Amino acid sequence: MIEEQKSDYAYKDDLIRNYINLIIHEALKIQPSADFDQHKNAAGRLTSVFFELLERQFPVETTDRPLQFKTAQDYALALNVHANYLNRAVKEITGKPTTAHITERIISEAKALLQHTTWNISEIAYALGFEYPTYFNNFFKKMTGTNPSAFRETLV
Repeated sequence: MIEEQKSDYAYKDDLIRNYINLIIHEALKIQPSADFDQHKNAAGRLTSVFFELLERQFPVETTDRPLQFKTAQDYALALNVHANYLNRAVKEITGKPTTAHITERIISEAKALLQHTTWNISEIAYALGFEYPTYFNNFFKKMTGTNPSAFRETLV
């Protein structure tokens, strides 16, 4: 429309008006999605917000900005609810506790970082919010059955 306005076409105003009418009519035809997820209760809404907050932390792109929220308590504080209430709501909706979802997401990100970056294990550990690399190694081995170095080597 801007290009049309700049042109020397004699009927450019009519053409722009028609463009605007077309945009308005296309917008009027748009219907709300039938698949729109409307939560039936507070637990559903809280669970949805929890997952949104969880996913906003990922992907980890630099080693100098570790994860903000690492525990269910961190998420509960961010959402202004008690940790027990958050856990109960998430478990009611998904069947798994909050910590299980957090753990799964951290392991998923750790695997992606091990596979797609050249960061050493310590950098990945710090980026994922672990205080010491040994804590990360123990956590990773407990969750996957292998240590991070061995996991990386199997990918190569």
